[in-house]
Amino acid sequence: MDLQAASKLPTDPIPLYDVSNENISSAKDQLNKLLGQEKVVSNLEVRRAHSITKWSPAAPSQIPTLVVFPENTTEVADTMRVCLYQRIPVVGYCGGTSLPGAITATQTGVCIDFNRMNKILAVHAEDMDVVLQPAVGWEELNAHLAAHDLFFPPDPGPGAKIGGMIAMNCSGTNAYRYGAMRQWVVSMTVVLATGTVVKTRQRPRKSSAGYDLTNLIVGSEGTLGLVTEAVLKVAPIPQNLHVAIASFPTEHAATSAAIILMRSGLSIDAIELLDQYGMWAINQSGLSSRQWKESPTLFLKISGLPPVVQALSETIRKAAERSESEEFEISAGKEDIDVWWGARKQVLPSLLAMRKNDTDFHLGADTAVPISKLATMMEETHEAIKRAGLTGSVLGHVGDGNFHTSIMCPECRKDDGEKVIAWVQKRAIELEGTVTGEHGIGLKLKDSLVDEVGTEAIDTMKKVSA
Repeated sequence: MDLQAASKLPTDPIPLYDVSNENISSAKDQLNKLLGQEKVVSNLEVRRAHSITKWSPAAPSQIPTLVVFPENTTEVADTMRVCLYQRIPVVGYCGGTSLPGAITATQTGVCIDFNRMNKILAVHAEDMDVVLQPAVGWEELNAHLAAHDLFFPPDPGPGAKIGGMIAMNCSGTNAYRYGAMRQWVVSMTVVLATGTVVKTRQRPRKSSAGYDLTNLIVGSEGTLGLVTEAVLKVAPIPQNLHVAIASFPTEHAATSAAIILMRSGLSIDAIELLDQYGMWAINQSGLSSRQWKESPTLFLKISGLPPVVQALSETIRKAAERSESEEFEISAGKEDIDVWWGARKQVLPSLLAMRKNDTDFHLGADTAVPISKLATMMEETHEAIKRAGLTGSVLGHVGDGNFHTSIMCPECRKDDGEKVIAWVQKRAIELEGTVTGEHGIGLKLKDSLVDEVGTEAIDTMKKVSA
C-alpha cells in the first residue's frame, strides 16, 4: 500500500446525504425523464403541504425539495434508484394524518406522494381478502366492501390511508376485538431503498415459508421500504349491531366497569372511554347533533345473534350499575349508532376546535399500559395537567390499555405542555407500558424509544434497516 498516497486521502467522513441545489437539480432532471415532468413538483406550497399539517406541525425548513407523484410500482422503484444514486433522502406520504411527525422531511430531499396509487385492484369475497394500492382510504375501502357484506376492521382517524396505516401499525376503536393493523395484512409489494421490488409472500391466510417479511415491514414507518400494493384480510360486517353508552362519576368507576366486562369472557366489539373534558368539548364544538352528559363515559359496541346481544346488554348494564353508573343507554337504531359512535370519533376534532387562537398548540401522547394500571395512569395524568395549570383531556381505547392525552395550550405555555407530555410518556414506561400504542414513533418519540426498549434493541433495529 502506498502510505504516502493514503495520507493524502480526505479524512472527513462523506456526508450521508447530498441535498445541494446542484444535486437536487440533477435528480430532478432524471426523474423528469423517467416519470414525466407533471409528476415531479417543486412548487413551494405543495412542498409545505407534504410536511407541515395541522396534525403534525414542522419547522419551515423541514420540507421536501421535490414531491414526486408515481402511478405504479415501477415508478416508485425508479425514484428510489435515483435517490439512492444521488444520496437524497426520501419520505413517503399518503393521507398526511400522522401525529408524531412521520411525514416531516427533516433532511429535505424527496417526498413520494402515493395518492395517484389509489385503486382497489381486486376483492376476493369468498377468500375474504382484498388487493389494493397504498392510497386507498380505510373509509373508502369499507364503502366499497359493503356491497359484499364485508368490512375492514382497523379504524384510525378520518382520512388515514392504507399505506400509512401499514407503516405505523395503526389500530383504532375496533382493536379490542379485531386487533391492530398487523393482524390484517396478508402480504405486500414493497420497494426497498435500493429500488429492489419485494413481494413478501403469496395470498394464503397462513404460511411458514421463510422469514416473516410482512410483519417486519408493518410498523417500520417507511424505514425498511415503501409499500406499493397490499393484500388485506377483511371480515363479515357485524350483524345486529348495538351501541351502548354509560356515564360515571369518576374515571376510576368507568375503568372498573370496563375491567369487569373484559374479565367476563364475553365478546364485546369495542370499549372506549372519554373523560368529562372530552365530552364537554364535543358539546361545545357542535360536531355532534346531541348534547351529552359531561362526565366520564364508556362507549361500547356489541353484535351477534339476538340472544347473544341480549345477554351482552344485560351484562353491560349490571357492570355499569356495580360501578355506580349515572346514566345507561343502548340502541340498535342506525341513527343512534351513527350519532353515538360518531361522537366518539369526533373527539379529536372537537378538542382541536377548543383552541382559542390559531397559534394555540395541540400536544398529545399515545401511551399504553397494562389494563390493571390504566385507571391509575389516567388519574395521575389528569393531576399532572391540573398541576401545570393547563387544560386537557384523557381518553382511551380502554379495552387494550391504550389512552390519549390531549393538551390545548397557548404558544407561551408550550414548554409547560411538553413537560407534561414527557412526564406522561415516562410514567407509562415506569408502569411497564409504551410511549406509543398506535400512532408510531415518527420524529417526536425517537429519544423515548431508547428509554423504552434500550440501546441494544435500538442497535438491532439499526442493523435490520442497514
